[in-house]
Amino acid sequence: MSLTDDPGAESQTPEAEAATKQLVFNAAERLFALHGFQNVSVRDITAEAGVNLASVNYHFGSKDSLLFEIFRRRTQELNRERARMLHEASDRNAGKPPVREILTALFAPPLRWLDPSNDRRISLQFLIRARSEGTAEIREVLGRDVSHLKRFADALLAARPDLPPEEVYWRLHFVLGMIHQNRFMELDRLHVLSEGATREGEVDALLERMLDFAEAGFSR
Repeated sequence: MSLTDDPGAESQTPEAEAATKQLVFNAAERLFALHGFQNVSVRDITAEAGVNLASVNYHFGSKDSLLFEIFRRRTQELNRERARMLHEASDRNAGKPPVREILTALFAPPLRWLDPSNDRRISLQFLIRARSEGTAEIREVLGRDVSHLKRFADALLAARPDLPPEEVYWRLHFVLGMIHQNRFMELDRLHVLSEGATREGEVDALLERMLDFAEAGFSR
C-alpha cells in the first residue's frame, strides 16, 4: 500500500470522504496553532482526528500541502471579511471612506477572531504561527501576494490625497506592524511591563485603542 492510498477510501461515500478531510484539516490547524509546525507529525494529526494514518497523504498529498491548504483557506476567509467591511464603508461614504473606517475594516476581522469567545481564535493563532514558522510556499505568498492589501492602499490614497503616495504606503506598512504585533505573547509581555495596567478584556476596547493610534498616524 502506498502512502497516498487510504484503505477505507473505496468504501466511503463522497460525504464521508469530505467529513474525513475536514477532521484532518481541523485537527492539523489546532495542533499546528498550539504546538508549532515542526513539533507536529502526521501521526499526531491523524491520532487527533481519529482517522487512518494515510489520510493526510490521501486527502492533501503531504504535511506541507496540508499546512498550505489551511493557510490558504484561512487567509482567504479573513481577507473576504476585510474586503466586505471596506466595501460597506465605501458604500456609506459615496465611494470615499475616511481613514478611520478604512482602518476599521483592516483591523476588526483579525481582532474579532482573537476574541476568546470566537471559534476562529485557533485559526488566527495558526496564521500567527504561519508568519514565523511557515513553509517556503507560505513565505513566498506572504512576501509577494499583496492583492488583498492593494484595495486598502488605494482607499487610503483616496482618503489622503494631500499626502505623497510614498508616505501613505509607509504609514500603511507601520499600521500592518500594529496588527502583527498584537499576538498573544506580546500582549502578555505588555501586561507584565505595565504591572497589570494594560490588561485588555474587551476586543472592541482594544480595537478602539488601535484605531485612535493608527488614525493619528495619518492625521498630518
